[in-house]
Amino acid sequence: MFKTKPFISERVWGNERWIVSTHKAGLSLVDSTDPSMAGEYLSDVIPQPYPILIKVIQADQTLSVQVHPDDAYAQIHEHSPGKTECWYILDAVPGAEIVYGLKEDYSAQEIYAALENGTLEGLLRSVPIEKGDFIFIPAGTVHAIKGGIRLLEVQQASDITYRLYDWGRPRELHIHKGLDVIRYLPDMMLSPEHPFRGKATCIYFKLERKTFSSRGILSFGDFTTPAAKTGWGCLFIIEGSGVLEMAGESPLRIKAEDCIMVQNRATLGVIPDEDTTLSLMMIG
Repeated sequence: MFKTKPFISERVWGNERWIVSTHKAGLSLVDSTDPSMAGEYLSDVIPQPYPILIKVIQADQTLSVQVHPDDAYAQIHEHSPGKTECWYILDAVPGAEIVYGLKEDYSAQEIYAALENGTLEGLLRSVPIEKGDFIFIPAGTVHAIKGGIRLLEVQQASDITYRLYDWGRPRELHIHKGLDVIRYLPDMMLSPEHPFRGKATCIYFKLERKTFSSRGILSFGDFTTPAAKTGWGCLFIIEGSGVLEMAGESPLRIKAEDCIMVQNRATLGVIPDEDTTLSLMMIG
C-alpha cells in the first residue's frame, strides 16, 4: 500500500486534484511516504490501463453546464471511453445546489434555441445538496457543480467533456456534440442520496463507505469491477485520522483526504486515533 500524490489542475472556477489517474491528461504520482517508489508515476506502478479516475474538486465558482458521451459515442468520435461518474459531497456552503438533468424531455432543437437566445437556465434542473450526499451521473446527463462545493469524483478514465454553456466565460463550447449525446432521465432517476446509504455500484466502479470508532479490518476481496480486476483498489480518507496496518509492511499514518492504493488481496488493519471516528471510502 502507498499514498498517492495528485496532479493538480487549476481552473477558472477553482481546482481539481487528480488523486488517482493514469490518464495522459494528468498523471498521479506515488507519494514520498514510500521511499522505494517515491515520485514514480502511478501508471508505472499499477497495471494498465487503470479504468477509473478519481478527483477531489474544489468549486469556488460554478462550473460550466456540460455533458459527457457514453462509450459508444466516445469510441467513434473521440477514440476514448465514455464518462459515467459520481460525486460524494465532502463539504458545501448552506443552500448549495447542483445542476442535475433537465426539467423536461426537450428536443435537440429546443435546447439549441435556448442556447441561442440565452434562456438555457430555464431548462435546467437545480437540486439542493449537503455534505455527505451522493450523486450518480450517467453519461448523457446534463450537469454542473455550483460554487461553494468540495467533492470527491469517481469516473471512467476519460477526459471528454462537452460544454454547453459557461455563464458568459469565453471558453470553448461543444454544442453540436453535446446535443448529440444528451439523454433525458426523469426526476425519480436523478435524485441525490441524502445522506449516502454507504454503497454504490455500477458496471464501471464501486464505492463503499466504512466508519471505524475502534480497531477493525477491511479488504477489497469482494470487489469485481474492472478496476478490481487489475488487482488494485483505492482508499480515500473522508474524516478522521489513524493508522493502516498490513502484514509485511510498515504501518501507514493517515489523515483526512489522503488517498491510498491497496492491493485487492491484502487485508488491512484499521486503527483510528484515540477519541476519533475514522471514515473512509473504498473505491474500485
